[in-house]
Amino acid sequence: MSCLGSWPEPVVCVQSLAESGIRTIPVRYVKPPSQRPSGAAVERNVPRNIPVVDMEKLQSAAEVKAMAEACKEWGFFHVINHGINGEMMECLKDKWTQFFHQPLDLKRQYANSPTTYEGYGSRLGIEKAAILDWSDYFFINYLPVSLRNTAKWPAFPPSKELIEEYGKEMVKLCEKVMKGLSMGLGLEEEYLLKAFGGEEGIGACMRANMYPKCPQPDLTLGLSPHSDPGGITILLPDHNVPGLQVRKGDDWITIDPIPNALIVNVADQIQVLSNGIYKSVNHRVIVNSNKDRVSLAFFYNPRSDLIIEPAKVLVTEERPALFPPMTFDEYRLQIRRRGICGTSQQEQSI
Repeated sequence: MSCLGSWPEPVVCVQSLAESGIRTIPVRYVKPPSQRPSGAAVERNVPRNIPVVDMEKLQSAAEVKAMAEACKEWGFFHVINHGINGEMMECLKDKWTQFFHQPLDLKRQYANSPTTYEGYGSRLGIEKAAILDWSDYFFINYLPVSLRNTAKWPAFPPSKELIEEYGKEMVKLCEKVMKGLSMGLGLEEEYLLKAFGGEEGIGACMRANMYPKCPQPDLTLGLSPHSDPGGITILLPDHNVPGLQVRKGDDWITIDPIPNALIVNVADQIQVLSNGIYKSVNHRVIVNSNKDRVSLAFFYNPRSDLIIEPAKVLVTEERPALFPPMTFDEYRLQIRRRGICGTSQQEQSI
Protein backbone atom coordinates (compact mmCIF):
# COMPACT_ATOMS: atom_id res chain seq x y z
CA MET A 1 0.00 0.00 0.00
CA SER A 2 3.03 2.32 0.24
CA CYS A 3 2.47 3.41 -3.36
CA LEU A 4 -0.42 5.57 -2.15
CA GLY A 5 2.05 8.00 -0.56
CA SER A 6 0.46 11.21 0.69
CA TRP A 7 -2.65 13.31 0.22
CA PRO A 8 -2.71 15.28 -3.06
CA GLU A 9 -3.64 18.55 -1.28
CA PRO A 10 -3.54 19.97 2.26
CA VAL A 11 -6.21 18.32 4.42
CA VAL A 12 -8.81 20.67 5.92
CA CYS A 13 -10.54 19.75 9.18
CA VAL A 14 -14.27 19.96 8.47
CA GLN A 15 -15.13 20.47 12.14
CA SER A 16 -12.95 23.61 12.16
CA LEU A 17 -14.81 24.89 9.12
CA ALA A 18 -18.14 24.27 10.83
CA GLU A 19 -17.03 26.01 14.02
CA SER A 20 -15.66 29.04 12.15
CA GLY A 21 -19.16 30.44 11.66
CA ILE A 22 -19.31 30.15 7.87
CA ARG A 23 -22.76 30.48 6.32
CA THR A 24 -21.93 28.89 2.97
CA ILE A 25 -19.85 25.78 2.50
CA PRO A 26 -16.72 25.83 0.30
CA VAL A 27 -17.29 24.68 -3.26
CA ARG A 28 -15.11 21.61 -2.63
CA TYR A 29 -17.98 20.17 -0.55
CA VAL A 30 -20.89 21.00 -2.87
CA LYS A 31 -22.20 17.85 -4.54
CA PRO A 32 -23.60 17.77 -8.08
CA PRO A 33 -27.40 18.29 -8.03
CA SER A 34 -28.14 14.60 -8.70
CA GLN A 35 -26.06 13.56 -5.66
CA ARG A 36 -27.51 15.98 -3.14
CA PRO A 37 -29.92 14.80 -0.42
CA SER A 38 -32.74 16.51 -2.34
CA GLY A 39 -31.56 15.12 -5.69
CA ALA A 40 -32.97 12.48 -8.02
CA ALA A 41 -33.58 9.72 -5.47
CA VAL A 42 -35.58 10.96 -2.49
CA GLU A 43 -37.60 9.48 0.32
CA ARG A 44 -41.14 8.58 -0.56
CA ASN A 45 -43.82 6.62 1.25
CA VAL A 46 -41.53 3.69 2.11
CA PRO A 47 -41.09 1.97 5.51
CA ARG A 48 -38.54 3.98 7.46
CA ASN A 49 -36.74 1.15 9.14
CA ILE A 50 -34.72 -1.94 8.43
CA PRO A 51 -35.49 -5.41 9.86
CA VAL A 52 -34.60 -6.34 13.45
CA VAL A 53 -32.73 -9.53 14.39
CA ASP A 54 -32.70 -10.82 17.98
CA MET A 55 -29.26 -12.34 18.60
CA GLU A 56 -30.54 -14.31 21.60
CA LYS A 57 -32.86 -16.24 19.25
CA LEU A 58 -30.33 -16.89 16.48
CA GLN A 59 -30.23 -20.64 17.11
CA SER A 60 -33.85 -20.83 15.96
CA ALA A 61 -34.59 -21.50 12.29
CA ALA A 62 -37.04 -18.59 12.26
CA GLU A 63 -34.44 -16.01 13.37
CA VAL A 64 -31.81 -17.39 10.98
CA LYS A 65 -34.35 -17.00 8.19
CA ALA A 66 -35.15 -13.47 9.35
CA MET A 67 -31.45 -12.54 9.17
CA ALA A 68 -31.08 -14.12 5.73
CA GLU A 69 -34.16 -12.32 4.38
CA ALA A 70 -32.85 -9.02 5.72
CA CYS A 71 -29.56 -9.61 3.88
CA LYS A 72 -31.34 -10.50 0.66
CA GLU A 73 -33.86 -7.65 0.70
CA TRP A 74 -32.04 -4.83 2.50
CA GLY A 75 -28.40 -5.72 3.14
CA PHE A 76 -28.94 -4.06 6.53
CA PHE A 77 -30.54 -4.99 9.85
CA HIS A 78 -30.65 -3.92 13.48
CA VAL A 79 -29.39 -6.36 16.11
CA ILE A 80 -30.85 -6.40 19.61
CA ASN A 81 -29.83 -8.51 22.62
CA HIS A 82 -26.34 -8.50 21.12
CA GLY A 83 -24.45 -8.84 24.39
CA ILE A 84 -22.54 -5.54 24.21
CA ASN A 85 -22.88 -3.54 27.43
CA GLY A 86 -25.01 -0.46 26.79
CA GLU A 87 -23.08 1.69 29.27
CA MET A 88 -19.81 0.81 27.53
CA MET A 89 -21.26 1.79 24.15
CA GLU A 90 -22.44 5.15 25.41
CA CYS A 91 -19.18 5.75 27.26
CA LEU A 92 -17.19 5.07 24.10
CA LYS A 93 -19.32 7.45 22.04
CA ASP A 94 -18.96 10.13 24.71
CA LYS A 95 -15.18 9.69 24.79
CA TRP A 96 -14.88 9.95 21.01
CA THR A 97 -17.04 13.09 21.12
CA GLN A 98 -14.60 14.51 23.66
CA PHE A 99 -11.70 13.62 21.37
CA PHE A 100 -13.20 15.43 18.40
CA HIS A 101 -13.69 18.54 20.55
CA GLN A 102 -10.01 18.68 21.53
CA PRO A 103 -7.92 21.53 20.05
CA LEU A 104 -6.99 20.94 16.43
CA ASP A 105 -3.24 20.98 17.19
CA LEU A 106 -3.70 18.01 19.52
CA LYS A 107 -5.80 16.06 17.02
CA ARG A 108 -3.27 16.73 14.25
CA GLN A 109 -0.65 14.84 16.24
CA TYR A 110 -2.50 11.77 14.92
CA ALA A 111 -2.87 12.98 11.31
CA ASN A 112 -3.13 10.07 8.87
CA SER A 113 -1.96 9.31 5.34
CA PRO A 114 -3.58 7.23 2.56
CA THR A 115 -0.95 4.53 3.10
CA THR A 116 -3.01 2.92 5.90
CA TYR A 117 -5.59 5.65 6.76
CA GLU A 118 -4.75 4.99 10.43
CA GLY A 119 -5.22 8.06 12.60
CA TYR A 120 -7.10 11.34 12.34
CA GLY A 121 -8.28 12.48 8.92
CA SER A 122 -10.85 14.32 6.84
CA ARG A 123 -10.81 12.75 3.38
CA LEU A 124 -11.02 9.38 1.62
CA GLY A 125 -9.33 8.67 -1.71
CA ILE A 126 -6.40 10.47 -3.36
CA GLU A 127 -8.03 11.93 -6.45
CA LYS A 128 -6.84 15.51 -6.84
CA ALA A 129 -9.56 18.19 -6.75
CA ALA A 130 -12.17 15.61 -5.71
CA ILE A 131 -15.46 16.78 -4.22
CA LEU A 132 -15.14 16.10 -0.50
CA ASP A 133 -17.49 14.86 2.20
CA TRP A 134 -18.56 16.90 5.24
CA SER A 135 -16.89 14.75 7.92
CA ASP A 136 -13.79 14.01 9.96
CA TYR A 137 -12.81 10.60 11.31
CA PHE A 138 -10.31 8.57 13.32
CA PHE A 139 -9.31 5.19 11.86
CA ILE A 140 -7.77 2.35 13.90
CA ASN A 141 -6.37 -1.01 12.82
CA TYR A 142 -7.46 -3.59 15.40
CA LEU A 143 -6.71 -7.02 13.87
CA PRO A 144 -4.47 -8.74 13.07
CA VAL A 145 -2.46 -7.73 16.13
CA SER A 146 0.64 -7.42 13.93
CA LEU A 147 -0.97 -4.36 12.28
CA ARG A 148 -2.13 -2.82 15.55
CA ASN A 149 -0.19 0.38 16.18
CA THR A 150 -1.27 1.61 19.61
CA ALA A 151 1.09 4.57 19.24
CA LYS A 152 -1.47 5.86 16.73
CA TRP A 153 -4.33 5.42 19.22
CA PRO A 154 -5.32 8.57 21.13
CA ALA A 155 -3.44 9.25 24.36
CA PHE A 156 -6.48 11.20 25.61
CA PRO A 157 -10.13 10.16 25.50
CA PRO A 158 -11.07 7.51 24.64
CA SER A 159 -8.65 5.33 26.59
CA LYS A 160 -6.73 2.59 24.81
CA GLU A 161 -8.17 0.09 27.30
CA LEU A 162 -11.73 1.08 26.39
CA ILE A 163 -10.98 0.80 22.67
CA GLU A 164 -9.47 -2.66 23.16
CA GLU A 165 -12.35 -3.88 25.35
CA TYR A 166 -14.92 -2.70 22.81
CA GLY A 167 -12.95 -4.33 20.01
CA LYS A 168 -12.94 -7.71 21.78
CA GLU A 169 -16.70 -7.60 22.30
CA MET A 170 -17.31 -6.60 18.69
CA VAL A 171 -15.20 -9.48 17.36
CA LYS A 172 -17.31 -11.91 19.42
CA LEU A 173 -20.49 -10.40 18.01
CA CYS A 174 -19.16 -10.50 14.44
CA GLU A 175 -18.37 -14.20 14.80
CA LYS A 176 -21.96 -14.86 15.90
CA VAL A 177 -23.33 -12.85 12.98
CA MET A 178 -21.07 -14.71 10.54
CA LYS A 179 -22.38 -18.06 11.78
CA GLY A 180 -25.95 -16.86 11.30
CA LEU A 181 -25.13 -15.67 7.79
CA SER A 182 -23.62 -19.07 6.94
CA MET A 183 -26.67 -20.96 8.19
CA GLY A 184 -28.94 -18.61 6.25
CA LEU A 185 -27.20 -19.70 3.03
CA GLY A 186 -27.61 -23.38 3.91
CA LEU A 187 -23.86 -23.68 4.57
CA GLU A 188 -22.06 -25.15 7.56
CA GLU A 189 -22.08 -22.79 10.52
CA GLU A 190 -18.33 -22.11 10.31
CA TYR A 191 -18.14 -21.78 6.51
CA LEU A 192 -17.86 -17.99 6.19
CA LEU A 193 -15.51 -17.72 9.18
CA LYS A 194 -13.20 -20.28 7.59
CA ALA A 195 -13.40 -18.50 4.23
CA PHE A 196 -12.21 -15.35 6.03
CA GLY A 197 -9.16 -17.20 7.40
CA GLY A 198 -10.58 -18.49 10.70
CA GLU A 199 -10.60 -16.75 14.07
CA GLU A 200 -6.83 -16.21 13.94
CA GLY A 201 -6.80 -14.88 10.39
CA ILE A 202 -9.48 -12.23 10.19
CA GLY A 203 -8.86 -8.51 10.01
CA ALA A 204 -10.77 -5.80 11.85
CA CYS A 205 -10.63 -2.04 12.11
CA MET A 206 -12.68 0.80 13.57
CA ARG A 207 -13.59 4.26 12.36
CA ALA A 208 -14.97 6.92 14.68
CA ASN A 209 -16.97 9.41 12.57
CA MET A 210 -17.61 13.08 13.27
CA TYR A 211 -20.25 14.70 11.07
CA PRO A 212 -20.21 18.37 12.12
CA LYS A 213 -23.29 20.55 11.84
CA CYS A 214 -23.47 22.13 8.41
CA PRO A 215 -24.89 25.51 7.31
CA GLN A 216 -26.08 24.04 3.98
CA PRO A 217 -26.92 20.36 4.57
CA ASP A 218 -29.00 20.23 1.39
CA LEU A 219 -25.87 20.74 -0.75
CA THR A 220 -23.50 18.14 0.66
CA LEU A 221 -23.18 14.74 2.34
CA GLY A 222 -21.37 13.49 5.40
CA LEU A 223 -20.40 10.38 3.47
CA SER A 224 -20.99 9.79 -0.24
CA PRO A 225 -22.96 6.78 -1.52
CA HIS A 226 -20.90 3.60 -1.34
CA SER A 227 -20.91 -0.05 -0.43
CA ASP A 228 -18.42 -1.24 2.20
CA PRO A 229 -15.45 -3.15 0.74
CA GLY A 230 -14.92 -5.62 3.60
CA GLY A 231 -16.93 -8.47 5.13
CA ILE A 232 -19.53 -7.07 7.50
CA THR A 233 -19.83 -3.70 9.22
CA ILE A 234 -21.41 -3.10 12.62
CA LEU A 235 -22.34 0.49 13.37
CA LEU A 236 -22.81 2.04 16.78
CA PRO A 237 -25.04 4.94 15.66
CA ASP A 238 -25.76 8.29 17.19
CA HIS A 239 -29.11 7.44 18.76
CA ASN A 240 -30.07 11.12 19.02
CA VAL A 241 -29.25 12.35 15.51
CA PRO A 242 -30.30 10.13 12.57
CA GLY A 243 -28.14 10.42 9.47
CA LEU A 244 -27.55 7.01 7.90
CA GLN A 245 -29.51 6.45 4.69
CA VAL A 246 -29.84 3.12 2.86
CA ARG A 247 -30.68 2.78 -0.81
CA LYS A 248 -33.83 0.74 -1.38
CA GLY A 249 -34.84 0.65 -5.03
CA ASP A 250 -35.04 4.28 -6.14
CA ASP A 251 -35.38 5.60 -2.60
CA TRP A 252 -33.03 6.71 0.14
CA ILE A 253 -34.38 5.53 3.49
CA THR A 254 -33.27 7.32 6.66
CA ILE A 255 -32.64 4.72 9.36
CA ASP A 256 -34.23 5.50 12.71
CA PRO A 257 -31.86 4.20 15.42
CA ILE A 258 -33.32 1.85 18.03
CA PRO A 259 -32.15 2.41 21.62
CA ASN A 260 -29.26 0.07 22.54
CA ALA A 261 -29.40 -1.62 19.11
CA LEU A 262 -26.51 -1.85 16.65
CA ILE A 263 -26.78 -1.73 12.87
CA VAL A 264 -25.24 -4.52 10.76
CA ASN A 265 -24.66 -4.35 7.03
CA VAL A 266 -23.43 -6.88 4.49
CA ALA A 267 -20.25 -5.70 2.79
CA ASP A 268 -18.74 -6.62 -0.57
CA GLN A 269 -16.78 -9.74 0.41
CA ILE A 270 -19.86 -11.45 1.87
CA GLN A 271 -21.77 -10.54 -1.28
CA VAL A 272 -19.03 -12.30 -3.27
CA LEU A 273 -18.97 -15.42 -1.07
CA SER A 274 -22.78 -15.66 -1.23
CA ASN A 275 -22.62 -15.27 -5.03
CA GLY A 276 -24.89 -12.27 -4.83
CA ILE A 277 -27.59 -13.86 -2.67
CA TYR A 278 -26.77 -11.42 0.13
CA LYS A 279 -26.67 -7.79 -0.99
CA SER A 280 -23.96 -5.25 -0.29
CA VAL A 281 -26.09 -2.14 -0.54
CA ASN A 282 -25.20 1.47 -1.24
CA HIS A 283 -25.61 3.78 1.72
CA ARG A 284 -24.71 7.36 2.58
CA VAL A 285 -24.81 9.85 5.45
CA ILE A 286 -26.69 13.14 5.50
CA VAL A 287 -25.73 16.01 7.80
CA ASN A 288 -27.66 18.25 10.14
CA SER A 289 -27.84 22.04 10.27
CA ASN A 290 -28.09 22.20 14.07
CA LYS A 291 -26.32 19.20 15.57
CA ASP A 292 -23.06 17.31 15.28
CA ARG A 293 -23.35 13.54 14.83
CA VAL A 294 -20.84 10.95 16.13
CA SER A 295 -20.91 7.25 15.25
CA LEU A 296 -18.48 4.33 15.42
CA ALA A 297 -18.14 1.73 12.64
CA PHE A 298 -16.47 -1.65 13.21
CA PHE A 299 -15.29 -3.40 10.04
CA TYR A 300 -14.81 -7.19 10.06
CA ASN A 301 -12.77 -8.39 7.10
CA PRO A 302 -11.17 -11.48 5.57
CA ARG A 303 -7.45 -12.15 5.83
CA SER A 304 -5.96 -9.79 3.30
CA ASP A 305 -4.05 -12.33 1.19
CA LEU A 306 -6.81 -14.93 0.82
CA ILE A 307 -8.63 -15.36 -2.48
CA ILE A 308 -12.30 -14.50 -2.03
CA GLU A 309 -14.71 -16.01 -4.54
CA PRO A 310 -18.27 -17.38 -4.60
CA ALA A 311 -18.79 -20.51 -2.50
CA LYS A 312 -18.65 -23.49 -4.87
CA VAL A 313 -21.91 -24.93 -3.57
CA LEU A 314 -23.69 -21.68 -4.47
CA VAL A 315 -22.46 -21.72 -8.08
CA THR A 316 -24.74 -23.60 -10.50
CA GLU A 317 -25.58 -23.62 -14.20
CA GLU A 318 -28.63 -21.51 -13.42
CA ARG A 319 -26.57 -19.16 -11.22
CA PRO A 320 -22.96 -19.03 -12.44
CA ALA A 321 -20.23 -17.23 -10.49
CA LEU A 322 -21.08 -13.52 -10.52
CA PHE A 323 -17.72 -12.23 -9.28
CA PRO A 324 -14.07 -12.90 -10.19
CA PRO A 325 -11.66 -14.29 -7.58
CA MET A 326 -9.58 -11.59 -5.90
CA THR A 327 -7.70 -11.08 -2.64
CA PHE A 328 -9.01 -8.49 -0.21
CA ASP A 329 -5.68 -6.65 -0.51
CA GLU A 330 -6.13 -6.30 -4.28
CA TYR A 331 -9.70 -5.17 -3.86
CA ARG A 332 -8.95 -2.70 -1.07
CA LEU A 333 -6.10 -1.10 -3.03
CA GLN A 334 -8.54 -0.24 -5.83
CA ILE A 335 -10.87 1.41 -3.32
CA ARG A 336 -8.11 3.42 -1.66
CA ARG A 337 -6.89 4.73 -4.99
CA ARG A 338 -10.23 6.05 -6.18
CA GLY A 339 -12.08 6.62 -2.92
CA ILE A 340 -15.54 5.33 -2.12
CA CYS A 341 -17.91 4.95 -5.04
CA GLY A 342 -21.55 5.68 -5.66
CA THR A 343 -22.22 2.36 -7.38
CA SER A 344 -21.34 -1.15 -6.34
CA GLN A 345 -17.60 -1.31 -5.79
CA GLN A 346 -17.57 -4.81 -7.28
CA GLU A 347 -19.17 -3.75 -10.54
CA GLN A 348 -16.14 -1.54 -11.09
CA SER A 349 -13.74 -4.40 -10.29
CA ILE A 350 -14.99 -6.79 -12.95
